[in-house]
Amino acid sequence: MMQPGDYTWIFGVGMVFAFLDAYGIGANDVSNAFATSISSGSLTLIQASIIACFTEFLGALLLGSGTSETIKGGILSVANFADQPEMLMLAMLCAVFGSAVWVVFASTRGWPVSTTHSIVGAICGVGIAAFGGGSLKWEWGGISSIITSWFLSPVAAGLVAALLYTITKHVVLRRADSFKWGVRMVPIYFFFTMTINAFYIIYKGAPGTDAASMSVGTVVGISFGVGAFFAAFAWFFFVPWVCRRVKDHEDLRWYHVFVIPILSKRPTLQQADPEMHAPTATAAVTSPSPSAGDENIINEKIKDDTKEEVLEESIETTEQEPTNGDIKSKLSQLKTKAINAAMHGLRQDVRNLDSDHLKKVHAAAILYDDDAEYLFSFLQVLTACMASFSHGSNDVANAVGPLASIFDIWQNARVDVAGSVPVPIWVLAYGGVAIDIGLITMGYKVMRKMGNNITYFTPSRGFCAELAAALTVLTCSKLGLPVSTTHCITGATAGIGLCNGNWRAVNWKMIGWCFFSWILTLPAAGLLSGLLYAFGSNAPKFV
Repeated sequence: MMQPGDYTWIFGVGMVFAFLDAYGIGANDVSNAFATSISSGSLTLIQASIIACFTEFLGALLLGSGTSETIKGGILSVANFADQPEMLMLAMLCAVFGSAVWVVFASTRGWPVSTTHSIVGAICGVGIAAFGGGSLKWEWGGISSIITSWFLSPVAAGLVAALLYTITKHVVLRRADSFKWGVRMVPIYFFFTMTINAFYIIYKGAPGTDAASMSVGTVVGISFGVGAFFAAFAWFFFVPWVCRRVKDHEDLRWYHVFVIPILSKRPTLQQADPEMHAPTATAAVTSPSPSAGDENIINEKIKDDTKEEVLEESIETTEQEPTNGDIKSKLSQLKTKAINAAMHGLRQDVRNLDSDHLKKVHAAAILYDDDAEYLFSFLQVLTACMASFSHGSNDVANAVGPLASIFDIWQNARVDVAGSVPVPIWVLAYGGVAIDIGLITMGYKVMRKMGNNITYFTPSRGFCAELAAALTVLTCSKLGLPVSTTHCITGATAGIGLCNGNWRAVNWKMIGWCFFSWILTLPAAGLLSGLLYAFGSNAPKFV
């Protein structure tokens, strides 16, 4: 009979593979939240990574509990392990192993796979290996509802994205003076976006709070208040700031938006920094050339400077102590290598703007006024944060759900048949940290496959796609359905591309590869986990 604290090695190894699985989620799935922002130029890769580190972690920590419980108890009939809780520990260990290996393997090759598919397939694999297909919950509320969400989520996200972008095109982008109409509509977009943000965050509620007991009317009222506040902020602060920056070309930074009503007129960008603009051809032609006498003086000066530099280098070489110099040189080299290694994942080009095989796809996209598009950059950052926050709340379950089961059994030596034990905060934080590390070090590989690699993105397109995907993910997260963010953002991206009225504006080859990778994920993760469990559970042992 198992006692509390037995099989500590399973708990320890489970910690390692849960971290590895969350690392793979960060490397693979977080690109779904920020690939469009980077592709449109609203954020750089470094900026997106810094923001995502906070939003992913907070989403996992604050709102990750509910879906973790669904992963843990909604797929596998854990009652079959009631008499042998240690075997459920082994099953969850094998599941998180199979999921982690597959997701990390796919991420190293830049394959945008579904990490939700991975853990679902892994748990199905160990369930079949342990008790056959009857051990799985196929009815609604288990695998049936999850499989249904795989088909519904990309279609729903695509329809919502297409609706949002179609409205944006007719209300703003296609107008004669699109920037003027964009300025008028920006406060409304702020209200709409932030109201949805607040509603879903409050409605889902954080673990340990009484948010779930609040009436829908109260939540709606608070959400409308938040939306009204941001709409007022947009009207009195953001709109004047963007008008002065875009139309008047004033040298304004992002932080000036908070003091714009009292900020005096600033110099234009050309006056503030003339080096930002390349010299014109006329300036190059009319530049005075040096006379012959001037050339002689210049040549003599160069010779004197060269002699002085050679003499100084000779003196430094003779006076330098070899030992100290070698140590400082090696330390400097090590420091440079360490910085380059740490920043490697943040110094990559993931926008695909110079790709030859995407020229036809990008050329099929209809382009609108740059000034009007710029209005959506700040909104896109907000929606990217929302999408990242919802991703952290939803997909952290893929890694920490099995770990929560292992920890609960290791601590109590019993199986929670109801599957209702809350996931500890430290487990959610553990998964959130691993997601951030995966994003920073290897997220760029999958980002190259998303965004502009599927269709050409501008800030308005990215805003609509991200908002649609975030709405879909957050809705399903509230319902306890662990949907795939990869499905949602891919469906939203395809919907945006089709709004160009030209099917060639979408890279259908990449869409097809995405679907193929999703189908491949289930059997691959399931086979790895099932074989490992069969090997471990049937291995001979000393008595």
